[in-house]
Amino acid sequence: MSFILHPIDTVDTISPADFTENYLKPRRPLVIKGLTKSWPAREKWTAEYLKEVVGNKVVPLYDNSKADPSKPINARAAEMPFDEYIDLIKSKPTELRIFFFNIFKQAPELINDIVLPKDLMGGFIESMPAMFFGGSNSVTFLHYDIDLPHIFHTHFGGRKHVILFENKWKRRLYCLPNATYALEDYDVANPDTKKFPALEGVEGTEVFLEHGDTLFMPTGYWHWMKYIDGSYSLSLRAWDASLTRKAASLYNLAMKGGVDSLLKMAFKGDYAKYREKVAIKWANRALATGRPH
Repeated sequence: MSFILHPIDTVDTISPADFTENYLKPRRPLVIKGLTKSWPAREKWTAEYLKEVVGNKVVPLYDNSKADPSKPINARAAEMPFDEYIDLIKSKPTELRIFFFNIFKQAPELINDIVLPKDLMGGFIESMPAMFFGGSNSVTFLHYDIDLPHIFHTHFGGRKHVILFENKWKRRLYCLPNATYALEDYDVANPDTKKFPALEGVEGTEVFLEHGDTLFMPTGYWHWMKYIDGSYSLSLRAWDASLTRKAASLYNLAMKGGVDSLLKMAFKGDYAKYREKVAIKWANRALATGRPH
């Protein structure tokens, strides 16, 4: 036994009242399989079509390697023309992925192919839609989004394995101090609980997204993702209505973004070792006291 992973609630459609009462307010994740049935993107956004509209723009690429302590958290590993990258992920396994790509800046006409689910909730950050691309074998490390939005994450073109955890488990997940991500030394899909005992019994949610599925990830949820097939996703972000949550977002951006990056650049490996020691200490203490229960 390691993690205790529960299946995610899944619906084809959902009423705004049901969504608000059972998922938005209690902050529970959900898969809505039919949310995109009215989107032109569901059928239109093939790999060939995206290559055609974005073309050979050079894009930064990221891999599965552990973060360099001297560099900001999302430091690129390589770069490649977009159309060549799409050919790569559709032809063979690769760790390379595209992170937080605003495709609508490159091809504004694509915005007409999606429909913001404003009937389910308001507050969408319309200036920040983001796409993520990955080859089979590419992994998004375990983290939660620093600005604490709600996320509607729609997948296209293949399958994606997702594991989610409530934020209350962050110490048991070996969360690094001043950061929104965890130690990168364990495999989330198959953790070594002898080496990382605090992971034993941590409860999460697991889902395998397929083409057209939309995952609702509530604010602050930790997520780990692995591309099973070369494929891509669109994240639509929305603010939580709580003023407390908005304040926490601003704090995270200042302290866990700016200050953390400065400390990493100034102290490099020493700071990385210090953070890892603290993460392990926190995790062991949380396990010993039975938190978060």
